[in-house]
Amino acid sequence: MIEPAFWQNPPKRAGIYAVVLSPLSAIWWMLTTYRMKNGPWHKLGVPVICVGNINLGGTGKTPTVIALAERLRDWGLKPHVVSRGYGGSLQGPVQVNERKHKAAETGDEPLLLAAFCPTWVARDRHAGAKAAIAAGADVILLDDGFQNPTLAKDISIVVVDAVAGFGNGRVFPAGPLREPASEGLKRADVILVIGGDKAQARFQTNWPTSAAAPIVRAELAPLETGMEWKGMKVLAFAGIGRPAKFFATVRALGANIIQTEALSDHQPLTLPLMRRLEADSFFKGAQMVTTEKDATRLPEAFKLRVLTVPVRLSVKDWSAIDAALAAVGVSPKTA
Repeated sequence: MIEPAFWQNPPKRAGIYAVVLSPLSAIWWMLTTYRMKNGPWHKLGVPVICVGNINLGGTGKTPTVIALAERLRDWGLKPHVVSRGYGGSLQGPVQVNERKHKAAETGDEPLLLAAFCPTWVARDRHAGAKAAIAAGADVILLDDGFQNPTLAKDISIVVVDAVAGFGNGRVFPAGPLREPASEGLKRADVILVIGGDKAQARFQTNWPTSAAAPIVRAELAPLETGMEWKGMKVLAFAGIGRPAKFFATVRALGANIIQTEALSDHQPLTLPLMRRLEADSFFKGAQMVTTEKDATRLPEAFKLRVLTVPVRLSVKDWSAIDAALAAVGVSPKTA
């Protein structure tokens, strides 16, 4: 889904569409509140760390899960990711095999995450977590699910994009939020804000929060791959929550973007679509470029024709996250 432009209006000028849709937003929030209140909130025997958001996608959850998984593994722990597998056909619980499964089966995010950490797809997150524990997990990383009442969370990390903030501040469909920011932030143990210094400052100004949770600043940075991007003519396409963020990353690398294609989040990369993009890139003398997540959905014939720009989360100071982990018994194993 591509966000309507009015979702990003300033809160005090949300627009006529937001006002008209407000009654539907009230119903959405009422149903969410009911689900959250009634559980069942299953408690597991290992810590559950939820990486979620208040916005409808596009905040940086997947890089955050990758960064946490790598940190926990460096501590000698055995984290497993549990994901609903948005857009995939598998009901689960199934452990994802990045060499065997396709994005159409697992969803694109689990397929990417499986390259970094054992990852399970399960429509029933409780069943997925139990399968992960049976397979040896001593920590569960819940990919999304902040508003899901199936599992009790020991830690909830709410990820926010500093540029987008909370949009017009309204709940879907009048705005980009799953729930009011003021309500969601009350349940957060850590608020992870992703963006550069200027975006971080604007976020603090535009969205002052009285939440008790500490705010941790982070930034997404392209991974050094040895590719020389400077001056390269590229056709950049992305089917993520905020394609413009990817295009800005490619420009910052020095590439000359000849054409951009902003696709909807998780949009299937069909052969007709890819053939059109390939024809455009050929006639414009440009190289096709996309994100790591989109690359998992590429048809087999295009996997070697499209370059990817991998990004990794850089956390300025882990101390608040480490303190939250320690409070639930998650800490580095001693030799």
